[in-house]
Amino acid sequence: MLHIFVTEQLQIYMRRDVYQAIADPTRREIINLIAHRSMNLNAVAENFDISRPAISRHIKILTECGLIVIKQQGRERYCEARPGELKQVAEWVESFRIFWTAKLDALEMFLNEEDNRAKKAPKKKTRGK
Repeated sequence: MLHIFVTEQLQIYMRRDVYQAIADPTRREIINLIAHRSMNLNAVAENFDISRPAISRHIKILTECGLIVIKQQGRERYCEARPGELKQVAEWVESFRIFWTAKLDALEMFLNEEDNRAKKAPKKKTRGK
């Protein structure tokens, strides 16, 4: 019994990872759809060629990782984006942008120096036939 509980808790923890949530193109599109206005679940589902239960599973994962919230308004449930959770992804990507920008700048400098050396080097005369 404890094994099942631990396994379920581990699965929930794993699904709460923002990186896993945005790895799926359907979930990214759901975030894009509701980024500017809240939508009810049926309106979200109408934008996809998959079943409503499949959309509900995607919504659940996005909710568990905090990328969206569900608000009850009467009998309708509306999805609202919480893009602030994407900040950790943006920071992670930014660290690589900084890293690769520095590497590419260094490569550019090296290639420019090599080009300048090649231009300054005396040209060797070749024997004519």
